[in-house]
Amino acid sequence: MMYALLAQTAAPGQPAWMQFVFIGGMALMFYFLLIRPQSKARKAQEERLSKLKAGDEVVLSSGLYATIDRVEDKDLWLKLGGSIVKARRSAVASLATEPETKQN
Repeated sequence: MMYALLAQTAAPGQPAWMQFVFIGGMALMFYFLLIRPQSKARKAQEERLSKLKAGDEVVLSSGLYATIDRVEDKDLWLKLGGSIVKARRSAVASLATEPETKQN
């Protein structure tokens, strides 16, 4: 009986290189659908933040509208209502004059 089990041939399956092609295709799809769009959006946001100047009206990530009073290295001084507050550049979501982008 043991000899009969050993004598059976394995069922033909896919070649080993097909598995590598499948994994490579999945990696490419992951890159083009997730990683590349996120890095493009991050670069665009960094570019917008680097161009901020005094007098620009911005929308903060909290949803508040403010006007930039002065710009420092990593911080902004914002006119918010009747007072001036300090905030990080990263707290700026967009310029108030920019059209809203559609999110899918």
